[in-house]
Order: sequence, then structure tokens, then C-alpha cells
Amino acid sequence: MQVTYPLPIASDIVYAYAMKSRSAADCRSDCPIATALDILGDRWTLLIVRDMLMKNRREYGAFLNSEEKIATNVLADRLRKLEANGVIRKVPHATDSRKSEYYLTEKGFDLAPVLMDLVIWSAQHEATSASPEVVRRMKEDREGFLQELLTTARANQDRCKTS
Repeated sequence: MQVTYPLPIASDIVYAYAMKSRSAADCRSDCPIATALDILGDRWTLLIVRDMLMKNRREYGAFLNSEEKIATNVLADRLRKLEANGVIRKVPHATDSRKSEYYLTEKGFDLAPVLMDLVIWSAQHEATSASPEVVRRMKEDREGFLQELLTTARANQDRCKTS
């Protein structure tokens, strides 16, 4: 029995395409939300993407130093999972062969609106460190803010690749 949703993204075409890119064994169901949660739905994964997108972090040690204090084994596992799902890519460090650097793929950059919406939701319903001015701008000029965020993140990533 296939569950259908009254959303255009839940069409049979989208389901067929999505199932081609992931095996049925990887998914709990073909529900778009369940699929996203299978990839992103733990307490650490989106924080790694946040660090890459909004804080220009690229190296293992930089992720370890985030304010949430992720454990080394959890970080290693989440980086592997993000890479396996095509959200990030791992490359050898430019100057230290013992290290690696991590870069967002287009699939990773496509999470920017999701992170923005989480910031807005959290700031609206909980006490957070989000700047009220930034949250206001996210709400009032969503597309402009998103474009600026992506342009800056891509430029930072490009600069890291060439240095």
C-alpha cells in the first residue's frame, strides 16, 4: 500500500526518481520526510552542515571545536554518512597529507533553506542565540538572505580549495 500526499513533490514521478538514487533497503519508507530523516535526522548531522555552510568549517578538528562538543566517534560516523549520501565530499588536505577537508556538494548547499527555516522556527518558539536582526531579515527578505548566504558559502569554499 502506497501512501500518497496532497503535495506536488509526492508524485509518482518524484517517488520513482528518489527510489532510483537510493536502495529500498536504505529507506524506512518512500515518504519524503522519512527519507530526509534517514539521511539527516539525528542531533549532529545538520550541525555539521551548519558549520560548513555558515561558519566556513572544513576540517575534522574545526568540527570538534564547535560549541556543541561532538564526540570523535560520532563526528567520524556522521562525516562518513554525509559523504556516502552525497551531501559532502572529502578531499585530501592541501598542505597536510595526514588530514582531509570536507566540502559541501550541491546537494549539501540545497540544505540552506532548511537550515534557515530551522533558525526561524527555533527563534520564534525557543530562547536561542540567533540575532533578532538576522531572523527578521530571514523572514522579510528570504530569497535575498538565502542568495547572500549561498554566495558567501560558495566563495569561502572556493577560496579554501585554491589556498
